[in-house]
Amino acid sequence: MITTHVLDTAQGKPAAGVGVTLFVKEAGAWRELGRGQTDADGRLRTLAPGPVAAGTYRLLFDTAARSAFFPEVSVVFAIEAGASYHVPLLISPFGYSTYRGS
Repeated sequence: MITTHVLDTAQGKPAAGVGVTLFVKEAGAWRELGRGQTDADGRLRTLAPGPVAAGTYRLLFDTAARSAFFPEVSVVFAIEAGASYHVPLLISPFGYSTYRGS
């Protein structure tokens, strides 16, 4: 399972309505697995709700409404099969950070 949430650190609250697309890398190319928008709590639980295979994945966040300097944020990460992964994004007008959450 892969989930995410977005927090707007400049506003001090969850970032609702952020578009997110999940990709998996296969044979050197990115294939889309799912997409959606964050809810009122800044969370998106429906990108890959079931088990995922080991591999390299990318979350692409449409952050243009939150940061003109960073209109999109791409987070690439590698995972092991069968585990659950939560990858949050903290965004502000001129910076962002991410980590493996729980």
